[in-house]
Amino acid sequence: MIDLYTSPTPNGHKASVTLEELGLPYEVHPIDLAKNTQKQDWFLELNPNGRIPVIVDREGCGKEADGEPFAVFETGAIMIYLAEKTDRLLPSDARGRSRTIQWLMFQMGGVGPMMGQANVFHRYFPERIQPAIDRYQNESRRLFEVLERRLGESEWLAGPDFTIADIANWCWVRTHKWSGVSIEGLPALRRWLDEIRARPACQRGIEVPFKVENLLKDPEGARNFAEKARKSLQR
Repeated sequence: MIDLYTSPTPNGHKASVTLEELGLPYEVHPIDLAKNTQKQDWFLELNPNGRIPVIVDREGCGKEADGEPFAVFETGAIMIYLAEKTDRLLPSDARGRSRTIQWLMFQMGGVGPMMGQANVFHRYFPERIQPAIDRYQNESRRLFEVLERRLGESEWLAGPDFTIADIANWCWVRTHKWSGVSIEGLPALRRWLDEIRARPACQRGIEVPFKVENLLKDPEGARNFAEKARKSLQR
């Protein structure tokens, strides 16, 4: 059994979607970011950086688990750990594994940070600083165009098979409207988004720890969400 400490964010969903796709049993422990739960001492014992998600594998690490619980933080590390635990969603050959990790790192070093900053300046920052908004939205769009080129030549990011690289990028790109970034004129990216959205495990994973309704259709809900996000960013 795996304990998942998480919140309904793109990074949180990277862990829950991976768990659902792998069919691993897990127990969800919701973390209230607005209350700064992730900064409490007990949580920092699991992740010194005070960020979600974190998993704790109760059986321990490796195929010869020793029964000693093992904590993993950082979403890329979590996804690789789970894929290696099950021998799924990560190719075993050197080139396939490398391609998967390259596109996983592309999300972690590019798509996530750029969209995250777009969210901050477009949605959460109390002042509207247009040059900052333009910077991060434009860079997010550029990264989408990189994905478009790749997906125009390959069904999935790392090759012929669906991998953790697709999960990681999808969990962020699917929220492009909240970041204020268009995907117009990117048919391969749209095809990829739709195909992943249709996967039952992915649908289940983005409802963990609870389902967040479409905030773009709920102005009051969007304001409340942004206010809570703003508070968590200030801590």
